[in-house]
Order: sequence, then C-alpha cells, then structure tokens
Amino acid sequence: MRAIRSKNTKPEMHIRRALHGLGYRYTVHQKGLPGSPDLVFSAKKKAVFVHGCFWHGHELTSCPTSKTPKRNADYWVPKLLRNKERDAENIRALRTAGWEVLVVWECELKDFEQALSRIRTFLGPKSTTRQV
Repeated sequence: MRAIRSKNTKPEMHIRRALHGLGYRYTVHQKGLPGSPDLVFSAKKKAVFVHGCFWHGHELTSCPTSKTPKRNADYWVPKLLRNKERDAENIRALRTAGWEVLVVWECELKDFEQALSRIRTFLGPKSTTRQV
C-alpha cells in the first residue's frame, strides 16, 4: 500500500491544471489546516478536497469504485470507516474556523465539465486585482 498516493493524484492534478488554466490561484496541501485540503484559496477562505471514491467511502449507489472489499473485511471495514470519520472531523473543524469546504468525488470527474462548473460556482469569480 506504500504505492498508493495521497497527494498529487491524477484526479487532483486534472482539476489543478484546469483551474490554473482558468486563472485561479491556490495553495496545495496546506499543512496548517485540518486535513491538509488539496486546494486552498486563502483569500476566499475556501478549501477543496478531491476524494477517491474507494478510500473515502463514497456512498453513492451508482459509484462502482466505492464498494467495500469482500476479502479481509476485518481489516478494510474499520479502516475505511475511520477514513470517513476523519474526513467529517476535518470538514467540521474547517467550517468551525470559518472556511467553506467543497468535496469533489473521483467519480464526478467522468463528466469533467460539470464537475469543473460546480467547482467554479463554489469558488465564485476569480480575483482580478493585481498588485505591482
């Protein structure tokens, strides 16, 4: 399991490239915030998490990758439940601190344009003021 990435995953990189191309600027994996959000928009106090459906326990019934493994269930069930609990704790802590949070699921990226539109709606207009 050492080969499983937690940062800079393909879905995350796809979103980062698209948002950067649209002119949005962000910080990645800011350690000072609960859960080290994948994308942090400090000026707007907004954070975006890009969750893998399997690892974060996506509960949508139409999501094929979120199924719990049948083998070694004694290991996987508590592990995946703890991941979901930790995600909820981090989101709650961020919101308590005054941050707005958006979770983007890996399966949502199958319709990338719709997912990108959802993210852009969440972020609002990008800052156009520049200091020289």
